[in-house]
Amino acid sequence: MKTSTITSKPFSSRCPPSKNMVWIPGGTFLMGCDHHYPEEAPAHKVAVDGFWMDKYLVTNAQFQKFVKATGYVTFAERPANPDDYPGAKPELLQPSSTVFFKPDRPISKDNHYNWWRYVPGANWRHPEGAGSSIKGRENHPVVHLAYEDVEAYAKWIGKELPTEAEWEFAARGGLEGAAFAWGDELNPKGKQMANTWQGEFPFENLCTDGYDRTSAIGVFPPNGYGLYDMIGNVWEWTTDWYQEHQQLKKSPCCTTSNPRGGERENSYDPRMPEIKIPRKVIKGGSFLCAPSYCQRYRPAARMAQPIDTSTCHLGFRLIVRR
Repeated sequence: MKTSTITSKPFSSRCPPSKNMVWIPGGTFLMGCDHHYPEEAPAHKVAVDGFWMDKYLVTNAQFQKFVKATGYVTFAERPANPDDYPGAKPELLQPSSTVFFKPDRPISKDNHYNWWRYVPGANWRHPEGAGSSIKGRENHPVVHLAYEDVEAYAKWIGKELPTEAEWEFAARGGLEGAAFAWGDELNPKGKQMANTWQGEFPFENLCTDGYDRTSAIGVFPPNGYGLYDMIGNVWEWTTDWYQEHQQLKKSPCCTTSNPRGGERENSYDPRMPEIKIPRKVIKGGSFLCAPSYCQRYRPAARMAQPIDTSTCHLGFRLIVRR
């Protein structure tokens, strides 16, 4: 296990701006990784200022309070504008969201549509579609939110989304270069440290961690900064437009300070030239990440997420900058 620490600035003596927030001291660290997925490379030195961060992911109960106070209707609960999706089938324009369905047998991993379905009626209130509910899951992370939904909640509560650099620095919990938020072993001494997938993805989940889908916040151990679920459970939105690390503007000196990601016009998926939907960086992995398929349950891991796409394994937490 790597025990060296990230170079940090002094701890803030101020009181938290709201309940269940912890001070992330800021400092300099090695962002990204050269040894896993290509989008994580190259590893590069970054400095971030200190900030306050939510200990926990935003929950169904918290989002429900926001909806009751404002009457807000999420992206997945509204029909899509056909002008934004030329050529789309009418059934794909109705209120819907993306849900994972576990196959009952071994199946090709080359096509993710083998386990993802666009489900009418799926939204934050009905995580698996019509007939499902959040009853009994009030303390689970809220999911099925598009980027504009997260922004609306953040504005209402008076907080912000973290940048990718802020999120990654916080997720590392003070450990420099460790593979995970707690060290270099996925399950130290056989202990499950996060809600991830055990077994052969996507058809066999052994549920060694006790969960088939999302888990309540705070079930697994916190990292060195006292943050829960930074790895697994659900992916987390950041505010950065997605670009490959090597394409981002770097500081002329050796350390880049407080990077803010890419540019909107460069975040589009090059595989979809006819529909230019900008994408944000998401971090942290989810309950669907597995050694047998997607090892993105690491602080350095990153993925691109279209801002109009909500799923059953994507949530968020917020920060307050000093």
